[in-house]
Amino acid sequence: MNVLLKTEEAAELVIAYVITLLSGFAWWTFFTLLFLPDLFMVGYLVNARVGAWLYNLGHHKGVAIAVALLGLLFSSSVCILIAAVLFGHSALDRLFGFGMKYTDDFKHTHLGWIGK
Repeated sequence: MNVLLKTEEAAELVIAYVITLLSGFAWWTFFTLLFLPDLFMVGYLVNARVGAWLYNLGHHKGVAIAVALLGLLFSSSVCILIAAVLFGHSALDRLFGFGMKYTDDFKHTHLGWIGK
């Protein structure tokens, strides 16, 4: 099952990349922006609760889909790019075992403990 889930996340990462290409962006744009969603970790400077909430907001695939829908509604390729980066980054994180955060500890995720 673990291989199946990782394959699914890898496919989602590839789809996010292809969407950026189909939206007319250069091949390197996606990779340049791919780690920007990690800026949502800034909330951990306040405390674990704020950090987890903000991190999860930036790593939630539903948020990425909502941004994509806005991009489609308003014909905004920039929104589509942002959505693809958010979605692709979340898929990459889950591929490597980094999930949505619980409020008790940064290393406690919905996929288990990071590093254990």
